[in-house]
Amino acid sequence: MKLVIQIPCLNEEKSLPVTLKDLPEHIDGIDEIEILVIDDGSTDKTVETARNLGVKEILSLGTNKGLAKAFVAGINKALDMGADIIVNTDADNQYDASYIAELVKPILEKKADIVIGARPVSKIKHFSVLKKFLQKLGSFVMRFVSKTDVKDAPSGFRAFSRNAALQLNVFDNYTYTLETIIQAKAKGLVIESIEVGVNPELRKSRLFTNMFQYIRRSIFTMLRMFIIYRPFRFFILFGSLFLFSGLIIGARFLYFYLNGNGQGHIQSLILASILLITGVQVVLIAVLSELISINRKLIEDVQRMVKSAGLKKNSDVIK
Repeated sequence: MKLVIQIPCLNEEKSLPVTLKDLPEHIDGIDEIEILVIDDGSTDKTVETARNLGVKEILSLGTNKGLAKAFVAGINKALDMGADIIVNTDADNQYDASYIAELVKPILEKKADIVIGARPVSKIKHFSVLKKFLQKLGSFVMRFVSKTDVKDAPSGFRAFSRNAALQLNVFDNYTYTLETIIQAKAKGLVIESIEVGVNPELRKSRLFTNMFQYIRRSIFTMLRMFIIYRPFRFFILFGSLFLFSGLIIGARFLYFYLNGNGQGHIQSLILASILLITGVQVVLIAVLSELISINRKLIEDVQRMVKSAGLKKNSDVIK
């Protein structure tokens, strides 16, 4: 059983030594642990630092691609390295690496496909009151949207089984954390949360410049993922609103018409017609989107099989 711990990096020459030092060298049930550093266009000595500290696998993306792209590149590289389990952690040593053993345990026991480390948000001293509130609110909304019990949705401290990693597709250029939860649930993967510890802050977060930017992007990501993975439910909801409104207004016009006052409420008839026609069109979009969704699932199944076959071929060549 091989574990690959991947660490996306962007100018982390100061924090990387601390992060690497805390990584476990042995975990029960794991035969081999390998470190993968993903250099997301660093302009400092991140790569040199990693090499000097004994990291053999370094994936350089050339220019800065963003956290989501670095995460996906790392997952694909880890699979090429023969990983059975992949753990993603931050280079700023935010997460307590001693919990990695607990993070991979549900996967080793075949109880989960993805395990997410839940931080004690209320107790993190360098989080402002507003940030703590928004973190909890965001996780609550994500639980509602994804129908999961994930306690800390934005957490990047995660473990993935090989099967889960093969099925992940990240479309967002901003972050992977929210998207992968909705996607995993839609694909029938089992997600589990465990309580983890955090370390003192080494540097400020660089993922977003302000809290409002984070909120805006998070809402957009959740909405887009819901449309992608639950298109029929999304469009049928909107279609039903138009149809229901049209029926109510149409019934109102019919009431006045039967009482001899129809001429004075012709606007209601026009509005009801527009709403009903729009509602029918949106319902048709819901049906079409569901057919497209089915086609996407078939393509993803083919993609997973192609990836598996390619990895097996590379493994046979190495042997």
